[in-house]
Parts: sequence; C-alpha cells; structure tokens
Amino acid sequence: MNILDKIIIDKKREVILKKTIIPVSQLESSVFFTKKTISLSQSLRASNSGIIAEHKRRSPSKAEINYNFTVEEVVKGYETAGACGISVLTDGKYFGGSLDDLLLARATVNTPLLRKEFIVDEYQILEAKAHGADLILLIAAVLTREEIKHLSEFAHSLGLEVLLEVHDHEELEKSIMPSLDMIGVNNRNLKTFKVSLDFSKQLASKIPDDFVKVSESGIASVEAINELQPYGFKGFLIGENFMKTDNAGKAATEFIQKLLS
Repeated sequence: MNILDKIIIDKKREVILKKTIIPVSQLESSVFFTKKTISLSQSLRASNSGIIAEHKRRSPSKAEINYNFTVEEVVKGYETAGACGISVLTDGKYFGGSLDDLLLARATVNTPLLRKEFIVDEYQILEAKAHGADLILLIAAVLTREEIKHLSEFAHSLGLEVLLEVHDHEELEKSIMPSLDMIGVNNRNLKTFKVSLDFSKQLASKIPDDFVKVSESGIASVEAINELQPYGFKGFLIGENFMKTDNAGKAATEFIQKLLS
C-alpha cells in the first residue's frame, strides 16, 4: 500500500467521525457560508506571475518543513508579495495543518484561498466553504469520474471553484468535464514522491484551453516557470520553496520580483 492509499483510508475514517461531531447545519450557519468567493481562475488569467503560494508545515516526504511561523505571518507575507492565490493545507496527520489554519488565513487576507485537502466527501466541501475557502482541490488519482463530477458540481453549487489535480494521461482523460475551472499537473508522483517537470510538459497540450493550466510541486526556481510558461501554464503552486526559508513572505516577494523583472 502506498502513502496515498493510507492517507485516503485515514481521511474516510476522519470524515465519518467529524460528521458525528459537527452537523451540516452548524457548517451552514458559519459567517463565511454566504460570503461571495474570490475567483482564482480569473486572477491567474490576468496575472503575469501566476504564483499560488502554499502554507505547509510538513509533508510525508519531509518530516518537518517549518513550524516557526504563524499562519497569519505566512499568508500576509504571501499577499504582500503579490501571490495570485494561497493554498492552505488542512490535513492534520500527514501535513500538520487544520481547518483553523484556513479560518485564520481568511481572517488575514483578501486573496483567493484554496483548501488543500484529500477530498472524498461533499461534507469536506461544506467545511471548506464554512471556513472561508474560495476553491477546493480534487485529486483524480483517488476519485472515480462519477465522484469528480458529483463533487465538482456540488462545489460549484456553493460558489466554490475547482482545481482538479492529475498526474498522468489516464487521470486527465477520465476527468475532463465542464464543472472544473482549473486543471493542475502534479510534478510529484504521489505514489513514489519522485519529481519531474516533464509531467507538466507532457500533459500540457492535452488539457483543453477552457481550463486554466496549473503546474504543481517541484517548482523551485524562476527558470522552471520560464520553462513551463510556453506550454500554456498560467498557475504555479509553490510551497516548500518558500516555507523552508526563515521568512516565507520575503522569499515569495523576492521570487515574484525576479520572475517579473
């Protein structure tokens, strides 16, 4: 069993437990539930940098990235740097995140917020909306076509955008549908954790232009972005590269300034 399989088994258990503790009616009464969302896809289409900066404390492949900042410091730094969007990891067991991180981020910035999570149930989409997210991530590797359709349509019904993540041609083929806004190519193989920008390059031409193309993981330099832009990518998700420094916001600022210079 690979790490992704383990995460999904744990996630399904976690959702069952959460449903018994916090009813849907409580999520729906959140002050953010009726808040108008901010569009990341529009922000990316209009941007020259396309940076989606991530708040991430650790990952299964890196036991610890950074526990020294508060969420507020990180996201404020990213917003000041000019990031188009901010991704907030909310998985606790494997990434050290929580829904509170999302809530704190929403209270701090007015930038599109992605709930970065392993979504397997519409309950998690209600949670995302209730905690101030503007969009959700769906991972093709762990969902059937029917599940992608159901969950993406449900997200749209709440005014949330959908970023669908794929890793290979087969995942992309099964996933293309009108209820997606952005399609992201993960350059990290979630089963082996190997990283290569070739994944993005190989899939780029197969992603229809109706969707904003996003490249995720393993982007550590301005050169990597310059390499990917000619393939039609408008969004670039960067987490570790900023988080592993002493000041994530400053690192993002310098990166974006260099990219635009």
